[in-house]
Amino acid sequence: MSEQAVLKPKDYKSDITPIWCPGCGDFGDLAAFTQAMAAMKVDPKDLVIVSGIGCSGRFSHFIKCYAYHTAHGRAVPTAIGVKAANPDLHVFVVGGDGDGLSIGGGHLPHAARRNPDLTYLILDNAVYGLTKGQGSPTSPLGMVTATTPFGMQDPPLDPILMFLAYGFTFIARAFSSNVKALAVLLQEAMKHKGFSIIQLISPCPTFNQIVTFDWMKERVAPIPEDHDPTDKDAAFRLALSKEVHTGIFYRSEQPTMEEKLAFQAEESRKVEPNTLEELFQRFL
Repeated sequence: MSEQAVLKPKDYKSDITPIWCPGCGDFGDLAAFTQAMAAMKVDPKDLVIVSGIGCSGRFSHFIKCYAYHTAHGRAVPTAIGVKAANPDLHVFVVGGDGDGLSIGGGHLPHAARRNPDLTYLILDNAVYGLTKGQGSPTSPLGMVTATTPFGMQDPPLDPILMFLAYGFTFIARAFSSNVKALAVLLQEAMKHKGFSIIQLISPCPTFNQIVTFDWMKERVAPIPEDHDPTDKDAAFRLALSKEVHTGIFYRSEQPTMEEKLAFQAEESRKVEPNTLEELFQRFL
């Protein structure tokens, strides 16, 4: 992008008006995202958002970029395909806790192994909002929902512990109420070479009356300044603490999917035969 074409956060907003419920945490996530894109001077033509199903899946509609709205739970493999096809693009995955941790949860460990250079934002409201309030993988124990009228009987998943166990190379948590901190965190995720994944706590004011903004404000705390994000053991201990910490839990530099694909392509050129015709002759 030229010096004359520097964009402001509002310039990244599409002509589609968000239709989330008033007070939804996703509004804060959207504001932080546009601030981060402006700070990183991202050209919209180089930006791709692949989204899943759910309230947060509409995120890609509201940003001026290339967007792909996938089937439920299939945003991650779709985004990996986009990045493999054009490594120069800034690729984001955006979805909710149901889309990412339930329906699409099986993709996560294998995506972590590949380590593509993209960023996954899981907008976690601890409920299925779009389909009218069913219990999700992160709903608190005992929470009454449309599908659990006698309270959730299964304990919630802990996304940060899962991400650490799976081996993601950049793991963080944010709270949609703190837009400024989230915008900075998004920039750090973009600078990271590898798969960065962020749990964004984004309260639902309509269907979740437990995990509210006020409830979360009493529990969230920034990660201590002396935490070493390269120490995985320390990251596990931090994730197991009672406080809901926000910030970067862990990051490490590992070969990315793009680097591994380039290596395979280069090595394959050294293997005989060198042409498709020669390969056919070998097996005919």
